[in-house]
Amino acid sequence: MQKRIILFYLILISGTLYAQNDPVAKSILDKFSEKALAAPSVLMDFTLIVTDDINNTTNESEGTLVIKKSMYKLNLPENIIWFNGTTTFTYAPEVEEVIITEPDSDTEKFLTSPELLFTLYKNGYKHRLIGESTDGFAIDLYPENMDTEFIRIRLHITKDYLLIAAEYKRKDGITVLISVNDYDLTKKYNESFFKFDSAKYKDAEIIDMRF
Repeated sequence: MQKRIILFYLILISGTLYAQNDPVAKSILDKFSEKALAAPSVLMDFTLIVTDDINNTTNESEGTLVIKKSMYKLNLPENIIWFNGTTTFTYAPEVEEVIITEPDSDTEKFLTSPELLFTLYKNGYKHRLIGESTDGFAIDLYPENMDTEFIRIRLHITKDYLLIAAEYKRKDGITVLISVNDYDLTKKYNESFFKFDSAKYKDAEIIDMRF
């Protein structure tokens, strides 16, 4: 009986800790966020690894992302995406096609709103420090809304508050890992860098989905 009481007590304590925000994790995330948001831009060269546990497949590709405030440019092998703060231009080189859209303001996906990487923890997520080493910290974010597609998001951050990796684990059995190869907070970009220039893609068919 005593063992059962002790076990119940441990489960209760664990559940309470899980439900609460970790102040140490918040302090780390705040410094990570402040450092990125204060920079003129954030440049990331990364490896994108998508693992499908249901179909037992893994796809790997290289990418580059530049973020400046709410604007970004994302280069992947299959497409290039520009977002100028209001409109998204997605260019697919293989089919010479550009699709113009206005993003969903409620989206929480890295590939559609990468700037959320630095602020997502502030609203709708519990956070907890799960590990620390000489290389840095591992912090898990858990959605408060159970209807979201994510089970958790795990961030690996250096002791200098730079991003090492971000892992998105989804309910459909898919895990998206962004492993950062280079992370630079010093480069400056003009706003034109984040705008699609039709003159450079004269052969591309433009499909405007905003109407």
